[in-house]
Amino acid sequence: MKVKDACLEAMAQAPEGWPQAPLPEIAMVGRSNVGKSSFINALCKRKKLAYTSSSPGKTRTINFYNINGLFRLVDLPGYGYARVSKKDRASWAKFINDYLADRDNLVDVFLLADLRHEPNLMDREMYDWILDGQFSGTVIGTKADKLSRNKQGQAESVLVSSLQIPDRSLLIPFSAVKGSGVQEAWSRIDSILGQSESVDPQEL
Repeated sequence: MKVKDACLEAMAQAPEGWPQAPLPEIAMVGRSNVGKSSFINALCKRKKLAYTSSSPGKTRTINFYNINGLFRLVDLPGYGYARVSKKDRASWAKFINDYLADRDNLVDVFLLADLRHEPNLMDREMYDWILDGQFSGTVIGTKADKLSRNKQGQAESVLVSSLQIPDRSLLIPFSAVKGSGVQEAWSRIDSILGQSESVDPQEL
């Protein structure tokens, strides 16, 4: 897909703030500072479409990015940041769960995982939920440029084993620095949207 237009359509913490137009949505989930914003920027070839921060836990809203007026990429707040208060974590968990459970527009959920670190319990629980929800099971292995080719292969094997990814082709290694994995991610997105009744495959 060629991105001709991409914009931040909405930032919301409650259902009343979600965009109303019934466009299909692909959500990005993962730990704080895993690189969701960088992934969205790389997909759209925009440097500042999605805000990136060196401070984990800063994103406190669900951010909806409208792509070509055809679908949305949705950036959910990162989970697992210890310095956030229990009250804030509980609040975030609620509006994230509300979105994942109740959003009719949702057609897929990508889990982003840092290739340098073994998945934790929250990653595994989230991935189990994704598979149980009959989504594609796509995992974006971020920060691939931080590893040598040999270590990257080892890290991919650990990720596949730990998450119990049913097919290794579901893991897409990604680097915002090198741009690797972008084409593969778009191929997956085009396939997902092509199966959605809300998008005409001719428009992809």
